[in-house]
Amino acid sequence: MLSIVEKIRQDLKESSDEKVRQTSAKFFKEDIVCYGVRTNVVTGIGKKYLQSLKGSTKQEIFNVCELMWESKYIEESFIACQWSYSLHKQYKPEDFIVFEKWVIKYVNNWASCDTFCNHTVGEFMEMYPEYLSELKKWAMSENRWLRRASAVSLIVPAKKGKFLNDIFEIADILLLDTDDMVQKGYGWMLKVASLNHQNEVYEYVFSKKAIMPRTALRYAIEKMPSELKANAMKK
Repeated sequence: MLSIVEKIRQDLKESSDEKVRQTSAKFFKEDIVCYGVRTNVVTGIGKKYLQSLKGSTKQEIFNVCELMWESKYIEESFIACQWSYSLHKQYKPEDFIVFEKWVIKYVNNWASCDTFCNHTVGEFMEMYPEYLSELKKWAMSENRWLRRASAVSLIVPAKKGKFLNDIFEIADILLLDTDDMVQKGYGWMLKVASLNHQNEVYEYVFSKKAIMPRTALRYAIEKMPSELKANAMKK
């Protein structure tokens, strides 16, 4: 397993581009560690080496994912996310502890947070909705990435029209959060929920508009008709 990680790192180093590295850094307020590899190339490298792990157990692959998370390189985190999601048909309730640990211990930027939570955690929540209560605990955490994760983990379920009441409960918890990463996260969650539940989301946003941070509000109403947007934005 260690040799696989070494090969991945060698491929990433050989695919690195200084211009990509410098451009990537501009997308983050936080300092990130990256090789400077384009996302499609990272995905290709991930697929290539995942094929060589056929026959490995879920736990063995999770162990390799953790090694890549530990590196702090954003490209390695993307491959870890890709691999953990590839195992979604094998998820069991006890995997939540692993996923929560990765968010707490390793996530340190919005891209890794969203890539992991949109797919791996979101799929887990659809399979085991009894764990939605854990997302509400994340929403109350002091860890900004756990708070963002509580919202963005429901992006894909929201596209399917699922969990509307839970979405509103999480938005309530995050409503007055002063962190722009969290505001954008729950605003995005509401925006996606509005695709299937426009009236309900509009009523929610309108009822909160006096106190909802403008960043979150703008995200939430982005896909609504112009008249509804204008009403929601009126002070």
